[in-house]
Amino acid sequence: MHNSKLFLLSGIAAVVFSACKKQDVQNAQPPAEEETCRQSSGAENGDPVSGRYIVLYNTEVIQSRNMTEGRLEQTSTSIMNRNAINDEAIKENFGGDAGGFIAELSTDEAVRLKRDESIKIVEQDRIVSLATCFTVVSPRLITWNINRVGFGDGTGKTAWVVDTGIDFEHPDLNVDANRSKSFLPNIPSADDENGHGTHVAGIIGAKNNSFGTLGVASGANVVSLRVLDKNGTGLLSYIVQALAYINTNAKAGDVVNMSLGDDEGISESLDQQVQATANRGIYFAIAAGNEHDLANKFSPARAVGPNIYTISAIDSLDNFASFSNYGNDVVDYAAPGVRILSSYLDNKYAYMSGTSMAAPHMAGLLLLRGRNITTSGTAKNDPDGNPDPIAHY
Repeated sequence: MHNSKLFLLSGIAAVVFSACKKQDVQNAQPPAEEETCRQSSGAENGDPVSGRYIVLYNTEVIQSRNMTEGRLEQTSTSIMNRNAINDEAIKENFGGDAGGFIAELSTDEAVRLKRDESIKIVEQDRIVSLATCFTVVSPRLITWNINRVGFGDGTGKTAWVVDTGIDFEHPDLNVDANRSKSFLPNIPSADDENGHGTHVAGIIGAKNNSFGTLGVASGANVVSLRVLDKNGTGLLSYIVQALAYINTNAKAGDVVNMSLGDDEGISESLDQQVQATANRGIYFAIAAGNEHDLANKFSPARAVGPNIYTISAIDSLDNFASFSNYGNDVVDYAAPGVRILSSYLDNKYAYMSGTSMAAPHMAGLLLLRGRNITTSGTAKNDPDGNPDPIAHY
């Protein structure tokens, strides 16, 4: 997620371990290693995009869930025409239970659309960006964090990862390339060029084989929904479109991982898309954020409702992470998020830190248990004074 830097260390490509599966091998906390970080700036995170707006339908007026692409186009065109706005301003249409479109509008046009009875939300688009710091290392099979939350067989289950993409060729991951999709204009591939999404995917479902690391729901299918580029930067509208895609393509019991968010505050359109999709029986694991602030100040961490779980971060001693957002009104559980080892680009493995790493632990548990999450202890020194329960299998 954003400003709390995601820490990774330095090292080498994956070392292959032989003989037994990962679940047969236990590993203690990895030894300390010298940190050498490559960092990318998230300075533009939250900056508005001039003249670009996210428009969501009022679902009480327009039922867009099962609309064809042609019908969606007709609907948005009709709305634009009756508000005396050129329909060429429409850049993308999307369906789902909270369908809508992306358009280039003047301020006056945006105000007119907002007054239309068919429209629920008109929100200016803005930049979403990660700031990352990492170290590439050799893998260590079952890591402390997986031991802490527990693990099981995720074969046949599906997690939708809204992120920088996933490395399609990583041998430790089952990537569903057929359903994967990029929402970046002019970048058709959902393959990862940053590393963040691949790391998240490994925490969720790295295979139970004889090398690498083990995921919470080992062997789960991970779908890459790429909304951020190689620098970890994208637009809020890309995330909204990805959620609309999930809304129309996922099934009840699937899990969505969102290890990203808007550090500049609240997005009604983003929260609405999360809630509408969760209402279909699809689970959400959402990073609380890394501002060391109240999580209810940020979207989508602030989204609440059935099947939505916002996750804070702890370290290997169950201490509440210094960077993690907090607040029991929206935070549901804590999970490991400090020095987490997982898959990375080019068949490698790396350490990262952040609530970005905490959320996929919950995603894996949701795949295994649905709502029947158990707990094991609580986060020490939780800033809100009411310690978050630590999620466990």
